[in-house]
Amino acid sequence: MSFIIIILCLLLLIVLISYFKVDAFLAFIVVSVLAGIGLGIPLGDLPATIDRGIGNILGSLTLIIVLGAMLGKLVAESGAAQKIADVMVATFGTKYIHWGLMITGFIVGIPLFYGIGFVLLVPLIFSIVNQYKLPAVFMGISMLAALSVTHGFLPPHPSPVALVALFEANMGMTLIYGLCIAVPTIVLAGPLFGRTLRGVKTGPLKLFEKKELETAFSQPGKTNSFLSATLPVFLLILATVIPLLFPAMGGQAAEAVGFLGAPSIVMLIALIVATYTLGIRQGRSIKQVMDVYVDAIKDIAPILLIIAGSGIFKQVMEDSGVSMELAAALQQLPVHPLILGWLIAAVIRICIGSATVAALTAAGVLMPLITQANVDPNLMVLSLGAGSLACSHVNDSGFWLFKEYFNLSMKDTFRSWTVMETIVSVAGLAGVMLLNLLITN
Repeated sequence: MSFIIIILCLLLLIVLISYFKVDAFLAFIVVSVLAGIGLGIPLGDLPATIDRGIGNILGSLTLIIVLGAMLGKLVAESGAAQKIADVMVATFGTKYIHWGLMITGFIVGIPLFYGIGFVLLVPLIFSIVNQYKLPAVFMGISMLAALSVTHGFLPPHPSPVALVALFEANMGMTLIYGLCIAVPTIVLAGPLFGRTLRGVKTGPLKLFEKKELETAFSQPGKTNSFLSATLPVFLLILATVIPLLFPAMGGQAAEAVGFLGAPSIVMLIALIVATYTLGIRQGRSIKQVMDVYVDAIKDIAPILLIIAGSGIFKQVMEDSGVSMELAAALQQLPVHPLILGWLIAAVIRICIGSATVAALTAAGVLMPLITQANVDPNLMVLSLGAGSLACSHVNDSGFWLFKEYFNLSMKDTFRSWTVMETIVSVAGLAGVMLLNLLITN
């Protein structure tokens, strides 16, 4: 009976979000309350379960996500992202410009959230397309595949960060594993798949020609732009690798590395550095930099609420005891837990459209299975991230962004965008399973 209630609640969640267009946070609250009542949690205890669900998940990741949003916003507003893109274009030339766009999308996508990165980089794509008379969809897919992969696989993006917290994974190892999977996945879904799209025709693109923005501030240089945007990645990797290289290290040195390698401290250090290198050094006052950060918080607030809602649902499953029942049942299925996680996330993604909601909802169902099935939590984070990107279609805002910006027909949008996202998802799962094979042997 418990499983039937959970299935009905998941279906209700999907219907509320996709059909009735209810805000995901509100949908999570309603469904979680109904699930709690149906699963037998006493009415007097249910409010505490809700509060605990929000507190447990937001307490461990709010700081990371908010600081990451601030850094990404400053990277965009300062012109650092544009500088990175310009360098890549100049380096690769016209013949291999799609490779330059791919690398640009990857580097810029690490600190920037997907929607910001899309709106920021698409004008660059169109300016190159118009200037050199190149196929727009081919150029666009190469860059947007990289943006999509960083969004689904790599911290400090909200979904991977939330999954790391839920599964008690290691942020640095998840990032290292994610980078190993991300690079071949981007190459496959971007430049290689993009070659099949050279003949896709777009409508007029003049509306999106690149326009130079006037600014009172100086633009950051090449080195400054690259280092400021990618500093969190280097710090996280460094903090993860140092203990492996010096296993005998102990005492205050080990404590210092542990402190400096904590994801929240890493993001704080990166933001402090960027505040100077991309803000004050470029002529902005502290108040102007803080205004950028305030806008970033406004941008990230809806995502934090979705994550909070998923935490409530997870807590209801835990407090009712159904999580352990579900884990025991899932263990009997003849499917590897990593594949099962990918599949559940993919199904929810197809039904709802939101990658973040899909990954976090699947995590709530699968979390008890991690310890019982002895699955590497870092790989489960990546498996759910890959599944949450599968088969983007009409209920995903990214689908419509791509269609409208590139002025495509529905058929060509499915042929290009939907297939690209699915390649990213399947290739990501393949990379996860390969890593699991190497780690366990």
